[in-house]
Amino acid sequence: MSDLYSSDDLSSSPTLSGKEADAEFQQFLLVERERAKLQAQIHEFSDICWEKCMDKPGSKLDSKTETCLVNCVNRFIDVSLLITNRFSQMLQKNSGF
Repeated sequence: MSDLYSSDDLSSSPTLSGKEADAEFQQFLLVERERAKLQAQIHEFSDICWEKCMDKPGSKLDSKTETCLVNCVNRFIDVSLLITNRFSQMLQKNSGF
């Protein structure tokens, strides 16, 4: 495995100023936080939907249970996106954009 911080890797990449590197790092952190939040939401939705849709344990899902799980998670995602979009619109409207 190669060393991530070897001088060969650093010499071939473009040099960023301190502010540019900090901004790039902050953007990276923001993206990773959002990705982690989305993944946590999906896990939460899956847990809720599992409790709602699963009748009995079995070796495989029947089509009714699978459909219930898919529809339930999709409904949660749709509602989350709707709320996020509405909130974003309200912020834009209030800030005068």
